[in-house]
Amino acid sequence: GVYSTRVIYKVKLNYAVILEQFGGKRQAVTRVGWHYRLPFFTRLEKEVPLMNQNLYLGGTPEPIRISSLENVALWTSASLTFKIMDLRVWGIENLAPERLLQSDFDGIAKDTLQAQEVNKLISEREAIKELIFTALKNRPINENGPTLEKKFGIQLVSFVINETRFGDKLVEATEEKKRRQLIAEADNYAADQEADR
Repeated sequence: GVYSTRVIYKVKLNYAVILEQFGGKRQAVTRVGWHYRLPFFTRLEKEVPLMNQNLYLGGTPEPIRISSLENVALWTSASLTFKIMDLRVWGIENLAPERLLQSDFDGIAKDTLQAQEVNKLISEREAIKELIFTALKNRPINENGPTLEKKFGIQLVSFVINETRFGDKLVEATEEKKRRQLIAEADNYAADQEADR
């Protein structure tokens, strides 16, 4: 990055600023107000919000394609809300924390979603949502590794599945008749896929 020539910078309420010194050492500044810095020896790396933030499954609010346990294609959208608790871990131990967290979040959420049967993904969204939130909070990325909260210095606040669709038909978990029809279509689709192999 380019070392800025601005000598003063401002830290806003509910934000922090990560500074990188010339030798690569990084530091977090949280005191609200104007600050002086050495113009050629530090650069403003990033401004970090300290309030709740959202992360979307697949990096987009739009539904993404996943496969159920039976290899049936579904479209789903979901989001994770988190809050940065430890700036040193978030912005200093992790060079690109947003990108790393997105990758780890997608990995755990997709693994959990894709291990479910299609009818459960449609009819038991509430239970699946809780299952994924528990996995995100408690499951390390790798065996004996840190959890997301420990690795990134964050607190996971909530996880929401916004929608689940089979094809272009929006699945509402409350509509039993529609649900049965969609499950039958999904089973037929899976059988057709199997027959085509």
